[in-house]
Amino acid sequence: MTGTVTLPTWVVAVLALLAALGALDRLLVPGARWFIRRRVNTVLEEIGKHLHLEIRPFTLTKRQVLIDRLTYDPKVLEFADAHARETGIPREVAMTLVRKYAKEIVPAFNAYAYFRVGYWLARRTARALYRVRVGFADEEGISGVDPRASVVFVMNHRSNMDYILVAYLAATRTALSYAVGEWARIWPLQALVRSLGAYFIRRDSKDPLYRLVLERYVSMATEGGAVQAIYPEGGLTKDGALRPPKLGLLDYMTRSFDPNGGRDIVFIPVGINYDRTLEDRSQVLALSGETPRRSIRFAAATALRFALRNLYRMLRGQWYRFGYACVNFGSPLSMRKYCRRRGIDPRALSKEERFREVRTLADTLMGSVGKVVPVLPVSLVATALLRSPESRRSELEIKADVLRLIGEMKEAGAHVYIPRADQDYAVAVGVRMLTLRKLVSEEEGMYSPLPEELPLLRYYANSIRHLLPAGPAATVPSSGE
Repeated sequence: MTGTVTLPTWVVAVLALLAALGALDRLLVPGARWFIRRRVNTVLEEIGKHLHLEIRPFTLTKRQVLIDRLTYDPKVLEFADAHARETGIPREVAMTLVRKYAKEIVPAFNAYAYFRVGYWLARRTARALYRVRVGFADEEGISGVDPRASVVFVMNHRSNMDYILVAYLAATRTALSYAVGEWARIWPLQALVRSLGAYFIRRDSKDPLYRLVLERYVSMATEGGAVQAIYPEGGLTKDGALRPPKLGLLDYMTRSFDPNGGRDIVFIPVGINYDRTLEDRSQVLALSGETPRRSIRFAAATALRFALRNLYRMLRGQWYRFGYACVNFGSPLSMRKYCRRRGIDPRALSKEERFREVRTLADTLMGSVGKVVPVLPVSLVATALLRSPESRRSELEIKADVLRLIGEMKEAGAHVYIPRADQDYAVAVGVRMLTLRKLVSEEEGMYSPLPEELPLLRYYANSIRHLLPAGPAATVPSSGE
């Protein structure tokens, strides 16, 4: 047959497109996958030589495999059946919800994205905004952690910069898996956050089915040895002080823990502090209940003014970044040793007993976190000024007050970060930061807090309030005094 077939131009175009897609699928996509896998494996080999805590197979498992494991977990299936009977919905609908929640929670860790893209972005961002320091680390304790243990970094939560700062500083040790709130579930941030190993949680969800799926994922990750990072406070501090811990994630991690099993859980307390947090004013306003509703246009205009003001300072040589950001790593706490010391097995406890023990554990961990919160120049100067907020003092008098305060805090066991190992310079940095921000007025060499900015000064003083030795001389006036 040698006849001629005539086809419309649009049909030829469609056939050509389909042929191109077929060639792409059969030839280019496999090659691209091979290339990406090769780059990822190369990164893992390079990074693995330097990591203190290796990346576990659970973290590297394909996301779809983890979603399937979570969806068909025996406890999830059992609960989904009971939930369907209790609510009167078809079992298929309950399982559809389970799969939806599993897809929402499970991350998609990519080693190349984490150690190449994520680390680069975190490092550039953190160092552009702050003078980043590790003030203290219990290297001996951390290096002695059982290599097979599930490690959990337990941190205080002062700023959304915490995620970036700790991920940057911990990147030489391991890859962290964060629990991230729903604020990050926006495109394209959502895909980036997932590729960095973070999992999303609905902090205030009352849906029992969702809570069970989340519990099983956290339990799977802990049993699989994934290195995790959590904020027991559950949200940002509003007054600057440490908040009471919430129990959810800690309960999920420990309720199935076997004190005699092969894998321990090791909690490492991490203390974080800043000379300036980006959210300080919004948190203080939220605490007072005076936060007005603002439009997106207003928020964008405010951010632009903030950027331009700091650019102007940069051009004038008055840009000192936002001061110091410091992280301390405390001594590890072994869950196995903790259970033996208290004579408990979490699996054998009733619900009431378990929550009582989790509360005790949470308080213990937050106490350890509080002890390693860094004492920085701004928090020191703010504390000294608030001891007599109506007084006007020279810089020399402020230095004398701060030096006495440093002595008190060191004697109480606090970790005071002294920039350049120069106490005079530390005081000068704190005074300069507060004066530039117009929280403190300066006239003819005499300094005093501005009355309308006292709540913000308390916010910074409160970050180290729990470290002050007991006694009237160490008291910082609260907003009600």
